[in-house]
Amino acid sequence: GSEKIIVAIDTHSSSQVSSTFEVLVSGGTKPTGIDAVEWAQRVEDLGAGAILPTSIDTDGTQAGYDIAMTRAIADAVNLPVIASGGAGTLEHLYQAITQGKADAVLVASIVHFGKYTIAQIKEYLAERGIPNEHRPVLYAP
Repeated sequence: GSEKIIVAIDTHSSSQVSSTFEVLVSGGTKPTGIDAVEWAQRVEDLGAGAILPTSIDTDGTQAGYDIAMTRAIADAVNLPVIASGGAGTLEHLYQAITQGKADAVLVASIVHFGKYTIAQIKEYLAERGIPNEHRPVLYAP
């Protein structure tokens, strides 16, 4: 079913769209003029099962997820939202879930380069009070 369809949306901050989060294409290099929040609502209407928004502004920086963008999309759709782009600390993951309202977090560099293990991530989130069913972590090697 639709729950198996995850739509990835690359975004960046932009004053050109009403939400200030614009959809990018071509690996995050080409602006489209499409509002990322409106696009998330559209793909929900088309039958997506989850949304994976990635902020190109924060991706790979390990400075934290774009909480405002994640929250704007999470507030606008009735689908699971997976925070992506910028995880550098365990606290960033917690913030994406609690402040950004993400249902899951995607991590890459912090696991790939050995900073943390998936077990350490899940343990930290459990210690911070995130229920087990809300501790999904996706690893993109």
